[in-house]
Amino acid sequence: MFGIPVSRGVAIGRAVLVASSRVDVAHYFIEPAQVEPEIERLRAARDAVAAELGGLQRDMPADAPSELSALLDVHLMLLHDEALTGATGHWIRERHYNAEWALSAQLEVLARQFDEMENDYLRERKADLEQVVERLLGALMHLGGGAPSGLGVNPRDFAGEDPLVLVANDIAPADMLQFKRSVFTGFVTDVGGRTSHTAIVARSLDIPAVVGAREASRVIRQDDWVVIDGDVGIVIIDPSPIVLEEYRFRQRQSELERERLTRLRHTPAVTLDGERVELLANIELPGDAAAALEAGAVGVGLFRSEFLFMNRSSGDLPGEDEQYEAYRAVVEAMQGLPVTIRTVDIGADKPLERMSLHELRHEHVLNPALGRRAIRWSLSEPSMFRQQLRAILRASAHGQVRLLVPMLAHLSEIRGTFDAITRAKQQLNESGRAFGAVPVGAMIEVPAAALMIDRFLESFDFVSIGTNDLIQYTLAIDRADESVSHLYDPWHPAVQELIDRTIRTARSRGKPVSVCGEMAGDPTFTASLLAMGLRSFSMHPAQIATIKQQILRADSRKAREDSSELQPTA
Repeated sequence: MFGIPVSRGVAIGRAVLVASSRVDVAHYFIEPAQVEPEIERLRAARDAVAAELGGLQRDMPADAPSELSALLDVHLMLLHDEALTGATGHWIRERHYNAEWALSAQLEVLARQFDEMENDYLRERKADLEQVVERLLGALMHLGGGAPSGLGVNPRDFAGEDPLVLVANDIAPADMLQFKRSVFTGFVTDVGGRTSHTAIVARSLDIPAVVGAREASRVIRQDDWVVIDGDVGIVIIDPSPIVLEEYRFRQRQSELERERLTRLRHTPAVTLDGERVELLANIELPGDAAAALEAGAVGVGLFRSEFLFMNRSSGDLPGEDEQYEAYRAVVEAMQGLPVTIRTVDIGADKPLERMSLHELRHEHVLNPALGRRAIRWSLSEPSMFRQQLRAILRASAHGQVRLLVPMLAHLSEIRGTFDAITRAKQQLNESGRAFGAVPVGAMIEVPAAALMIDRFLESFDFVSIGTNDLIQYTLAIDRADESVSHLYDPWHPAVQELIDRTIRTARSRGKPVSVCGEMAGDPTFTASLLAMGLRSFSMHPAQIATIKQQILRADSRKAREDSSELQPTA
């Protein structure tokens, strides 16, 4: 099975399936002490559905078709079948899945069995099974309880010695955070592109991953042994002993190479011709700061603040004080090194529950990547925006903080941003709350911004190039759509010209410029970016050692000479 390689390395493990799009349920691990209460939730849901079906039978009109009563009998039989609710308890007890996840996992197992039946009548009973499961899921939702207790549950406590890999139709960024501190050694999804946020988070976890594998979640079964080759995008199901040994050898080689690279952690990033390069880290949560320091980052070049807004069961947005504490935690953890906090970049493939409801009520968004996202959303929610700005400004009292604004394209957006910052500072002064001097930067991720770079530099203290979106918008390609992933080309002359124009203009104006998109962490582009004059790269902590090795081996003057002779193809 082939897909798109998005995070390098080899993962070998037993498959843990997240339900396909057939049923949309929460997936989280429960604490050992929650196992029996979760089993009881499942029993209560079964009893509630049984009572509902029994009531329908009792109240059935005398002239109702006999087939209807027979159908309810089938549903009751399936409901009480040990292969459904009884076996679902296995996933709760052995894997510590929550009841909804366990139920959907068992549905996957049984649905496959129905698909393989030769008898047409029996095969068609799969639809009845799905209807029963939907009733059970509805009953579980009505019963409530069982909410995630946090990210501290470790599936290694109950999964034995076998490594685990995650298999899903897709994994939303918020769900990835739910699994972030788990023991999954890799993952594969049916959909997604090289720079989808699912892929980006996979690289931040530093685990092998393949996306866009089409039918992976339907072909792979629970507990199948799976090999994920994140270097070339191959997924192997139930590999032979010879193939398994070959990939285990490659795993050992990768681990040795990784250990060798860690020795560069405290080595300054300086090219052969003496050019010092700044290697910064991209992080999603305050706890990631430790990994940034461990990797040798000299600061945080991108703190994606939107992850504080996601995966919140209440649907409420984080308040000013909660945000302030999170930002302060990062600033203090970085021990005096600079921290660049990007204002919330919500929209496209990172929706909020609150935002989705709004869109459903007020408008139908055909292409969310071109809709009300990032700074557009912030400016449309002025109270929320000022709240975030106050929290960031307050955190600057504890260290070096830089403010980064995403997806700017219009001068009116620039004016609106600075008006909001001015108002936030006034409110802090009026309340007597301290804040420091905060440089303000713009993300260059829309072609209009790159073409207007001179006007942008009149207003901003620095710029950061978000190559993922810049490529997407320049080439009119949805970067999360695997069907057009072959057209996503960072080497396209138009993309290269916009990046080169931005870097050279910023340097000529004496304004700091960095790249915080995926190109910064890809060694394929290191020499090219150095040749353009880039001296500040921001990437996932796991990628810093590899890029540092490339820089230590590079001669920026020779790279400039070589780049003038290269003509990348479109």
